[in-house]
Amino acid sequence: MKVAFIGLGVMGFPMAGFLAKAGHDVTVYNRTTQTAKRWVAQYGGSRGATPAQAAQQAEIVFCCVGNDDDLRSVILGDTGALAGMNAGSVLCDHTTASADVARELATLCQHKSIGFLDAPVSGGQAGAENGVLTVMIGGDQQTFEQVKPVIDAYARCAELIGEVGSGQLAKMVNQICIAGVVQGLAEGIHFAKAANLDVAKVIEVISKGAAQSWQMENRYQAMIDNQYEFGFAVDWMRKDLAIALNESRQNQSMLPLTALVDQFYGEVQNIGGSRWDTSSLHARLENTKK
Repeated sequence: MKVAFIGLGVMGFPMAGFLAKAGHDVTVYNRTTQTAKRWVAQYGGSRGATPAQAAQQAEIVFCCVGNDDDLRSVILGDTGALAGMNAGSVLCDHTTASADVARELATLCQHKSIGFLDAPVSGGQAGAENGVLTVMIGGDQQTFEQVKPVIDAYARCAELIGEVGSGQLAKMVNQICIAGVVQGLAEGIHFAKAANLDVAKVIEVISKGAAQSWQMENRYQAMIDNQYEFGFAVDWMRKDLAIALNESRQNQSMLPLTALVDQFYGEVQNIGGSRWDTSSLHARLENTKK
């Protein structure tokens, strides 16, 4: 298929690469032109000078940028992707954003007879680079079935959750759950260190039981070593948690643990950890002890 990919960050760059490897004709756009040039040099395809130019003649336009405002800036306006898209094409947004902006864009797409899916991803940079992302999707069944075979190039799981906005809401659930699990793991390892246990041996044992989690398997060593210069940045996690907390105020759900962990991430930022991996919640505990 002829597709476009807008946003070549740590996630979008490899995701677009898997589309090219799968044989699709890919045109990319990135606000930093040099990054787009580097992508073309590595994978072939072409690049557009604007999102609208990249989207011209594309059957599917994928997007993966930072937040609601970034999304609007590359989708709307005379140079935005919608300006270059044709009726019958599909806009598939992989940005982790609000459910409100998903519904807003879906309505604008509908006016132009363009399909829309909100499709945030989970799996982090490693998941993107290895083509094993999990994709939570909101939209209609027909559009989902049209796009899913293409998404499968970089996903191990892509599921339709419900109507437009459901993908973003599911991603909020994902981040809520992760926040609590990472805090629990950080406290467990902090406690094990204070108790003079062999932390690695403890993790080896308890990871075979009910305490097991992806975070335990993949982040315990970072906590033991206090090395966090990698992974999913605290700044981005706080952005995601802010979206979830705002949504909770609208649907009147209670997220006391999420709100508390969000504050803890604020403390990590204050000790210089804005770009550290989310496992740096443990660094906050070690810093407090000192």
